[in-house]
Formats: sequence, structure tokens, C-alpha cells
Amino acid sequence: MHPAVRTRAMIRTGPVPVPQPRIGRRGRSLIDADALRVLHRAARVLLDELPDLTERLVGLIQEQETAYRTALETDYAGTWQEVHRSLRHSVLSLLDPRGNRDAARRCSWKIGVRRAEQGVPLDALLHAFRLGGSLVWQRLVEETSRSAPEDVRLLVHVATDMWNFVDEHCTLVADAYRQAERQLAWRRENRVRLLAAALLDGTSRIADLPETAEGLDLPEHGRYLVVAVAGGRPTGLSGARAAAVPPSTRVHWHTGVEVDYGIVLVGDEDPEGDDDPLEGLELAPGSKAGVGSVVNGLAAVGDARRLADLALSICPQQGGTVRLTEHLPEALVVSCPELGATLADQVLGPVLRLEPADRDVLLDTLAAWLTCDGSAQRAGERLYCHRNTVLNRLRRCEQLTGRSLARPLDVVEISLALTARRLLR
Repeated sequence: MHPAVRTRAMIRTGPVPVPQPRIGRRGRSLIDADALRVLHRAARVLLDELPDLTERLVGLIQEQETAYRTALETDYAGTWQEVHRSLRHSVLSLLDPRGNRDAARRCSWKIGVRRAEQGVPLDALLHAFRLGGSLVWQRLVEETSRSAPEDVRLLVHVATDMWNFVDEHCTLVADAYRQAERQLAWRRENRVRLLAAALLDGTSRIADLPETAEGLDLPEHGRYLVVAVAGGRPTGLSGARAAAVPPSTRVHWHTGVEVDYGIVLVGDEDPEGDDDPLEGLELAPGSKAGVGSVVNGLAAVGDARRLADLALSICPQQGGTVRLTEHLPEALVVSCPELGATLADQVLGPVLRLEPADRDVLLDTLAAWLTCDGSAQRAGERLYCHRNTVLNRLRRCEQLTGRSLARPLDVVEISLALTARRLLR
């Protein structure tokens, strides 16, 4: 390859470590010893001209490697020093491979980590390292050609060692890059998890909301509801939306110890409209999901999570989905269990103190009559008895409780008391 082509090839990333020739052992040929002598003579000259060599390599990097332009524009001096250090370790490794091995490896490792943190593509980084190695090799050949042209042929005997050194450091920098990339990904994921947890707990700081919005890929001022799921995350509603889910819906899932939470962006639709942001939500058998009501802005997601937990607490034991807006009386009772228990005892106390069989018949009759909108006929069909039997049982309930099923306020009390007993016992 023409020297000019090799020179351009060597420039890409930052200083690439230079090959380290194997130190002579007993029995090493005189040719190898002469080759080392020629290599060391040229390397000493390179050591003296490191600033110029660095400038040359930085210029080539800036010209040829787009991925490095941002680093050079934002921190030219820092990048220049990094290139200088790498070249210095490379050249020193030509003179004393064993003495400089650890320092050269540390230098390459730090470059790999730093470039990963800056987001420079790994391919560009490796290309740059090889360009640096090529530049050093070209200067060795040029210097030997200038000072002792007859010795150029001897450099062939150390070429393999040098390029093995370059390959070793390319592998090293790639390992450092990938390890740093994994750590950065873990930190980002952990940071997003902490931000989401603070949001759901209601402890998120106002100053953190822009970062939270960016990390969760959700708008700071959108409209949200929270889904609380126990027993396994549902399908049909995820960051990659199912076809059935409205296009405005986005979800960020946060995995908890016992409950998973979905922060759902519901868009700007009328909450009373036909669009259902949870259309397509499919639970695993036996799982339960509580859906809170809509709140405005990420700052209110903590309130939405509490509402979702409240809805989850109302879910039947066999599983299913409960939407808080459809179960407000139950939510009212569960939100203050002490008052709910007091209400149940105060309204239904005389019935609750009956023999279990008698008690359950009366309570089931009351519940069936309320479910059937006050129709004794339909309640009887549900309970497999005559409507007159239903009416007789209801009259007995009225006598025991002192409430009249013809008085709306009494009916409300009885309904809430039955709900409290069902949910709180």
C-alpha cells in the first residue's frame, strides 16, 4: 500500500496502541536482533515528535471520522490529550513492551469506557484505533527510510508483533466499551425505575418531572390513569400497543413486589366518550386489575396510583377487572374500612347476630332484591323461590333493622352496609 494511503488509514480514532515486539530469547536470530535495533532507533525519534504526531492523528480523525466530530468540537483539548497519551503508550511499548504493558492497557480501557459514555459507535472507535496503529507504523517506516534506507527491510520481522499489539488493544477497547455500555444501560434503566417509583409513590419532585417525562417517554402534561395488576402483567396493553388499543394510548409498566403498575397516557378524549384506553386489556386467569380514574399531568400520577389500588382492593377473589368509576360506592366503603365496619354493624347488627343459616338467607335476599332493582319477582327467580317468600324475608329484615325498604335513605344505608360486610369481612 502506498505510504500516503496508509497514513490516511491510520487516523481514525484516537491513539492506537503500537505493537509490542516479543523480547528476544536465547537463540533468537541475529536478524531479529537487528530488526529490534532498527525498531527502537525509529521509535525514539517518534517519541520526540509526539506532539506533531498527535496533531496529525487528531486532524485525520476530525477529517475522516464523523462520529468523533462532536467530541472534538465540545472538548478538543481533552480529546487531544487522550490521543497523545495513547500514542505515547504505544511508542513506549515498542521500546519496552513488558514495562509499559499495564499502563498501555489501562489507557486503552479508559478510552473504551469514555467513548461508550459519549455514545461514539464502537465500529468508529475500533476504526480509529487501527488508524492510529497504521499512522505509527507508517512513521516508523518513514523514519527508517530517511535515516537508514538499507534497514527498512528489517522492519518486516517485527510487523507481526506490532499488529498483534494493535489487535490486542482493539479487543481490549471493545471489551471496555461493551462493559461500560452494559453499565450505562443498567444505570439508565435503574434511574427510570426510580423515577417511575417516585411518581407512583407521589414523592416525585417537581424539578424531576421533565427528566421523568423523558425517561418514561411520556408527556409531562398529559392525561393519565393507572392500572394496578396483581397476579401477572396483562397482555394486549403494552408499550408496543395492540391493534385494539386507541392510537393515543401509551403505557409505561413498573414492576412491583406484588403489584405491577401501568401508567397509561389516555390522550385528550372526553372521559365520557366511547374510546376506551384499556380496550384489549387481557388478564391472565385468576389475575386482578384495578383501574383508577383519570388525572391531569405526571405530577398527579401518585393520586392515580392510590385510586388504582383502591379499585384493586374491590376486585373479587376469583379475579377480574374493576374500574373505579363504575364502583364508587364500594370504593367509598373500602377507603375508610373503620367507618364501613361501623355502618355494617349499626345497620345490619340484628340480622348479623342471627343463626348463620337464617342470617345468610336474609342477607342473600336483600342483596338479590337490590341487584334486581327492587323487583321481588326477579329476585325470587334468582333465588329459586316464590316472590311472596322474598317479600316475607324483606319484611323480616325491616323489622330487625328498623329500616324501611320504601324509604330511599334507608335503602342507601342498607346497600352500603351490605357492601361493607361483603368487602371487609
